[in-house]
Amino acid sequence: MKIAIIGTGNLGGSIAKGLITNNAITTLYLTRRNVKDLADFEGYQNVYLTSDNKEAIQKSDIIILAVQPAHLETILTEVQPFLTEKHVLISTITGFSISRIESLVGTNQFVIRAMPNTAIAVGKSMTCLCSNDVGKQRLGIAEAIFNRLGTTITIPEQQMQAATVVCASGIAFWMRLIRATTQAAIQLGFDAAEAQNLAMFTCEGAANLLITSGNHPEQEIDRVTTPNGCTIEGLNEMEHKGLSSSLIQGMVASFEKINSIKAH
Repeated sequence: MKIAIIGTGNLGGSIAKGLITNNAITTLYLTRRNVKDLADFEGYQNVYLTSDNKEAIQKSDIIILAVQPAHLETILTEVQPFLTEKHVLISTITGFSISRIESLVGTNQFVIRAMPNTAIAVGKSMTCLCSNDVGKQRLGIAEAIFNRLGTTITIPEQQMQAATVVCASGIAFWMRLIRATTQAAIQLGFDAAEAQNLAMFTCEGAANLLITSGNHPEQEIDRVTTPNGCTIEGLNEMEHKGLSSSLIQGMVASFEKINSIKAH
């Protein structure tokens, strides 16, 4: 695949690393205003570093847009004359709608929105995808790219705000739960490094049990709880203190906030 990443900052750089590591490119053009900031990518075969977005687009078929939201409109206006029927535009910019992109590049362009999370840096992103009507013909390309960097799901565009809360903000929510587990483990007698390892890898194991088995979480909980046992005692105490309701309320609050930002 001939790919260009326009705006190779933290997210763009993580995508680039994943593509290079997985040999997913024929050529890869990485753009940034200060090319010196792309020094980590020097020396890779078929990887080209440039500050010229037009050059990158003209020499690529798949364009991944990873710039700051404030810069996207200017960049799309700038490069629109160089877009052809072969180009697939994949935008990773939160809150920048497909209709807004179409207003700048035309409705006949393949436009896809991708919402990855920061776990893309380690190949474990949960990436949500949506597209315009013509873009549905190229969704397979976006899936092929982001499935190399984790897992994908295609959703309607109106669910992208909610997906941002569940998947992108969700990384922070899970980090806080892991931190709390670490703090509890320290109180129970483990040193800080041991406590964090216990929390991290138990969390990873729980997620992998569900991924591998396809079971509902309650099925796996039933395997661990015994009558009058310590696990159900702990679970019930957490629920009495509002664990589930607090998490749900927090995610709903986050969703309301993201929609209020969009409204302005």
